[in-house]
Amino acid sequence: MSKVGIIMGSKSDFEVMSEAIEILKSFDINTEYDIVSAHRTPNKMVEYASNAEIKGIKVIIAGAGGAAHLPGMVASITSLPVIGVPIKSRNSIDGWDSILSILQMPGGVPVATVALNGSKNAGILAAQIIGSFDSKIADKVKAYKKDLEDKVIESSKDLKKNS
Repeated sequence: MSKVGIIMGSKSDFEVMSEAIEILKSFDINTEYDIVSAHRTPNKMVEYASNAEIKGIKVIIAGAGGAAHLPGMVASITSLPVIGVPIKSRNSIDGWDSILSILQMPGGVPVATVALNGSKNAGILAAQIIGSFDSKIADKVKAYKKDLEDKVIESSKDLKKNS
């Protein structure tokens, strides 16, 4: 079974990153999660990124605030897809520092970047990546998107009915 690794720079990031865990569980995708700080535990970060593929991880979601080096550093170590989640931390400059740190990666070290605090979308993107080679997951993502469509159509009908 495919697995997604979810890492974050500190415990305070868990509230944001839990949305990725929840959406991936709804798709029946195995997850593991941990605190891995690029600045405070660099050896743990290198070990995690170096061994992720061996552990069956197919995609890594890395959330970080402030300088937000975690996603890029992990991407520099592994060949797995890395999705970065910029997090607005308490010492953040409205989240822009995190967004730009993750978004502006040098050529050759890509990190897919989602919106500020957008871990739910990171989870959906991870599921779509896994769905590209796992038809059961692809079917679940298609059903999820169909449900989104149905909700919008129903909302549209309600709006017109109440106008």
